[in-house]
Amino acid sequence: MTTLIDMRPAGSAPEPDDAPRPIRRSLSLADRVFRGSTTGIGAVVLVVIAAVGVFLGLQLVPTLHHYGLHFFTEHQWNPQLNILGISAVLIGTVEVAIIAILFSFPLALLTALYISEYAPSWLRASLVAMVDLMAAIPSIIYGVWGYFLINPHALYLSRWINEYLGWIPLFHVQGGDPRAAIFTPSAYGQSPFIAGMVVSMMVIPLACAVMLGVFQQAPISEREGAYALGSTRSGMIRTVVLPFGRGGIVGGTMLALGRALGETVAVLLILSPVFDIKLRPLENGGITTASLIANYSGDATSGQLSALLAAGFVLFAMTIVVNTLAAMIVTRSRSGAQTEI
Repeated sequence: MTTLIDMRPAGSAPEPDDAPRPIRRSLSLADRVFRGSTTGIGAVVLVVIAAVGVFLGLQLVPTLHHYGLHFFTEHQWNPQLNILGISAVLIGTVEVAIIAILFSFPLALLTALYISEYAPSWLRASLVAMVDLMAAIPSIIYGVWGYFLINPHALYLSRWINEYLGWIPLFHVQGGDPRAAIFTPSAYGQSPFIAGMVVSMMVIPLACAVMLGVFQQAPISEREGAYALGSTRSGMIRTVVLPFGRGGIVGGTMLALGRALGETVAVLLILSPVFDIKLRPLENGGITTASLIANYSGDATSGQLSALLAAGFVLFAMTIVVNTLAAMIVTRSRSGAQTEI
């Protein structure tokens, strides 16, 4: 029979039974203040956004009462004839935004991959700071830079595209014969194509920051597992980082799209206002919703101002929908459920 020997010192109290310790459910004063502050600030932001939406939505009511649904189908904006419509404006807004995404997506993706996977550790922080600095540059600086530097040189790129792809209606330029003896830059300048190029430089930091944040969350164990199976760095990126960051890539691109939809000053400086529905981005002229509001709000009457604010409500709704979908995609991507090896 085995005898248990008590090794405790004489006079010591017996140890309590193994029971879970009670957990304090009440928060400390600092935690309560912090949670209350963050909750209040978040509520204020939501209230402000809702107030903006309600204000713009109320301006839509008299506009629809006066112009009807033709406000969404009419492409002319002629206050002298009391003809106002935003169909050409909405098409121009989407056109410039899509061109900006086509330019910014590969640049943002490659920049995020280089910083996350290839850049040396001593250089990584500086590159991240430079990308963040791009986001802090005012829009008017990008607009001036695009007008005086990008626009004169992009004319020749537009002519080259028209020369070799002009048989496609999307890339055809009326009045801009690329084989003419005298080059006519007025047919190509201040086009949605050039405006989209400039806007792309403004949305690259946002898309790159989101992609970089998701790439850096790729699990170390799965990276090392890919290397242990004989994968190269490019193979590891293709099988681990990119599948893990798929949601971040899509979400960052959609956030950049929402930013491109609302760009104002740069587009106003570059794009020549033309109210016409045309899907030829290389041609001179176009209009976006933000530039319409900035260009015509100064001398607008009360009715015209309501119409401008109604156009702003449509842009507001488009931006909210795009940004909400992007935020949902980015949030879901952080779980790593899409990671595959």
